[in-house]
Amino acid sequence: MSLHDDAALVLKAYEGQEELRQAYLDHLAAHPDGMGKACRAGHITASALVVDPGRGQVLLTLHRKLRMWLQMGGHCEPSDATLADAALREATEESGIAGLTLLPGGPVRLDRHHTPCAWHLDVQYAVLAPAGAVEAISDESLDLRWFAPDEIPDVADASVVRLLEATRARLRAGRGDGMA
Repeated sequence: MSLHDDAALVLKAYEGQEELRQAYLDHLAAHPDGMGKACRAGHITASALVVDPGRGQVLLTLHRKLRMWLQMGGHCEPSDATLADAALREATEESGIAGLTLLPGGPVRLDRHHTPCAWHLDVQYAVLAPAGAVEAISDESLDLRWFAPDEIPDVADASVVRLLEATRARLRAGRGDGMA
């Protein structure tokens, strides 16, 4: 199965954000190249919020180009078999943390935003950091920092806040608790 086909299946199964979900599906139907950076009409991207529930913190990156605190993420690569693989790869590369695991249940949210290269139709996941995880700054980051959830609105934009809230809800639903 191609990454394009996987993305369509993931989005068809995604529950919520119906209008945006349909816009993503329409984009894929109209653009066979809609997964790649070369698609000037926009492209599907994958990101992941790195969460350490044991510490009750979230890891954000100070993005080198955008100079904003964001979740890890970016463009899909030809080597990515699935959107989930792309999100996990991006989170691992940008955080420097080995052993990250995807939060079960598929994507947490969708977020469409304009970037210098094109529209990003971002499929957002959450990943769990292993106990004692130590981050390492990549070439794509100016900084990495762990934040308590109540600090996020002061440092990040509304899209990161929405991703955090959706992740916390997923954690509560899946494990009977969530990050404070």
